[in-house]
Amino acid sequence: MKYLFIFLTALLFIICLYQRRQTAILQTTYQHQIDSIQYVVDSLHNENYPCQIELGRYEVAYRIFMERNSKAAEQYGTIISEETE
Repeated sequence: MKYLFIFLTALLFIICLYQRRQTAILQTTYQHQIDSIQYVVDSLHNENYPCQIELGRYEVAYRIFMERNSKAAEQYGTIISEETE
């Protein structure tokens, strides 16, 4: 009985070491994948940022245009929404 207990304890210890090693390998692998995905997200954000700034400027300019010449701005809005699809 004593030897069985020692054997099971040693077996459990070996299994824990193996699982710890496998966990470390998986963490390294997944960390690399997470870093790659984060790089793609950052790249897409950096590409999209100038477009968002330009779009914001066009929206502000359109609002100013609506205040100064509402009829022409409405025609422009109609052209954008209906004729450029």
